[in-house]
Amino acid sequence: MNISVPRRVTKATAVAALAALALAGLTGTTASANPAAAAAAPDIPLANVKQHLTDLQSIATANGGNRAHGRTGYKASIDFVKAKLDAAGYTTTVQQFTSGGSTGYNLIADWPGGDPNQVLMAGSHLDSVSSGPGINDNGSGSAAVLETALAVARSGYQPTKHLRFGWWGAEELGLVGSKYYVAQLPTAERAKLSGYLNFDMIGSPNPGYFVYDDDPTIETTFKNYFAGLGVPTEIETEGDGRSDHASFKNVGVPVGGLFTGASRVKSSAQVQKWGGTATAFDRCYHSSCDTTSNINDTALDRNSDAIAHAIWTLSAGTTTPPPGKVFENTADVSVPDNGAAVTSTVNVTGVTGNAPSNLAVGVDIVHTYRGDLVVDLVAPDGSVYSLSNRSGGSADNIVQTFTVNASSEVANGAWKLRVQDKASVDTGYISGFKLTFP
Repeated sequence: MNISVPRRVTKATAVAALAALALAGLTGTTASANPAAAAAAPDIPLANVKQHLTDLQSIATANGGNRAHGRTGYKASIDFVKAKLDAAGYTTTVQQFTSGGSTGYNLIADWPGGDPNQVLMAGSHLDSVSSGPGINDNGSGSAAVLETALAVARSGYQPTKHLRFGWWGAEELGLVGSKYYVAQLPTAERAKLSGYLNFDMIGSPNPGYFVYDDDPTIETTFKNYFAGLGVPTEIETEGDGRSDHASFKNVGVPVGGLFTGASRVKSSAQVQKWGGTATAFDRCYHSSCDTTSNINDTALDRNSDAIAHAIWTLSAGTTTPPPGKVFENTADVSVPDNGAAVTSTVNVTGVTGNAPSNLAVGVDIVHTYRGDLVVDLVAPDGSVYSLSNRSGGSADNIVQTFTVNASSEVANGAWKLRVQDKASVDTGYISGFKLTFP
């Protein structure tokens, strides 16, 4: 499916929306996001990413049907990616390790320039299971990271931070390659990593849009990008700690990433949110049918562009102090059509004194007619702060961070997002509610 024209229009709209939010001071925890840098992020051509997947499929087909650790298909995959990066001007290093009696390989690629004491890294595992070619798991992440790295070279991008990319071996055997890489890094070099972004399965055929719930700045960078596209997200839970970001997180590196789902079944609420069917996100997970036919183009395209957006945004500025405390409820709450008000609650604890004068209230409501909705923030003492009163006309959804002067309220307690549908026909639900205390 060719979606290049509408995608570019949507992306431009998203970038403009993000810039407007940043200028209005409504981006909550993303103080480090640089609107100019986000605007400079290039479109990642879907055709190029899919060509890399076709090449990885051909490698698997020529090498016994897989690209698994210790098999000829994996080494051929490393050689393929390395050749692309070498030609683009990267400094590449192949790191060898041993697992299960076989030699494994990591590929590290550094883009010349940038502050060597602030390193932003993105990576993905390149190996498949032995039972199939591993095109979604994880050719999808590997191809998208590769094409983003090539886009850095094509654009002549000169980030403030140093950029590094990694492709890991033997992830399917227990994160072996990335654990080895982290273990080999001296403590002083680990301290230079300002963030690691992981991409494992980003083109699932029945996709969801999941964001890792780890470093708040990285998490919000991805969430804001998808909000600008009008695509709701959820916190990633199915594979939490089961991919290569865990190797970095365990030694204190800030991490984040994207995921479109594996063997878990998509719920009816998620079908309403994202489309698709109430079946597995990826019915070919770890199977021989994980081929180039096992990819959703729209998900692969959106996630590839999100990778570029994050790389450009997070590498452009200087280090920002960590954001304050974040309290979030991501449970879905149905909003009855022309019915009674419903609430989503977050319990704030451990905050001294009163709430701030610039309390950031993150609202994620999926609804087919936002002009039907009355949305309020209710403080623990029952005080009501209006966020949206049937505004926005016929547009879909309310995905926005509001700023509320709540300085007269005690911070700790049960805060509620109250939503009521005041007209008939259109329906929806609360997807998320978040309070950020600076």
